[in-house]
Amino acid sequence: MSEDTSTLSHLSVVMTTNQDEMAQTTGMTSSSSRGAAWYFECFVIVIGVIGTAANGLILYALVASKQHKKHELIVNQNAVDLFSCLLLVLTYGLKLANIPLNGSLGYWLCRLILNQSLLWCGVCGAFVNLSLIAIERYLKIVHSTWSKTKLRKWMIYSGMAFAWSSGFVHQLTVGVESSAVVNGACLGYVIWKRPSTGMAYGIFYFLSGYVSVLAISIFCYGKILLAIRRQARVMASHNPAGSSTAETQSHKIQANIVKTMILVCAFYAIAWLPENIYFLLMSLNLNLTFLDNDYYMVLSIAFLYICTDFCRQSP
Repeated sequence: MSEDTSTLSHLSVVMTTNQDEMAQTTGMTSSSSRGAAWYFECFVIVIGVIGTAANGLILYALVASKQHKKHELIVNQNAVDLFSCLLLVLTYGLKLANIPLNGSLGYWLCRLILNQSLLWCGVCGAFVNLSLIAIERYLKIVHSTWSKTKLRKWMIYSGMAFAWSSGFVHQLTVGVESSAVVNGACLGYVIWKRPSTGMAYGIFYFLSGYVSVLAISIFCYGKILLAIRRQARVMASHNPAGSSTAETQSHKIQANIVKTMILVCAFYAIAWLPENIYFLLMSLNLNLTFLDNDYYMVLSIAFLYICTDFCRQSP
């Protein structure tokens, strides 16, 4: 308890000192900084609204065309992304409202919503589900015989449930424990009992939420591409007369796989790298928080990925 109090006192002193220095430098710094934050918050909300509409339309199209029964993980991906975009609008809408964080209401608003715990429940669930989609496609194409006899619907549904539950268990546990209201501001994921704990979590988040997802996607889609090329060569050798047709068909399939791989791996890597680096640095430096304007910039880039998620969800 004394360590928590010491950490809060340190953060309070840092924030107060920073405010005094800013005030001495220029009287307009505070207002201009808040003005920049306001614009970024509005921009993030717009991104959330666009993402909500896009993922909602895709879900409706999948259900209307009865494709939701054939591509459960893709439906789940859009559902998780829809949840994330809704929470993005709610979280930053409340930030714009600037509600005083007093009493029990302020306590829970900070530790559940304003610190972005609920928002990141959906984001982390999307990371897990993205990996599951890559694994499912890998099994169905590279190990088609095994998947037809061994891959069951209950496995798919269990994976979908795991994607949701892992995000909630992980983020709510960490978010509630590492957030607090300091000088009227909600600071999330910076109140650690030991600095080493925050550092360890930052590294874990970077490896589990970014590196592992990217590695799984590259491995699975790379193997899929190699398998398709091998199958095309076998078909061409057994059917010389129709080799041109087989080659054309193979090229189309390869193009779709390459497109998926580029959209999933490259766009994911580019869009989420700044946010992951920022969070890693925040875990190493208590003076860096979710309140900084730089964070709004990297978050905007990251959520553009979710807004364009429908581009890569074609079965």
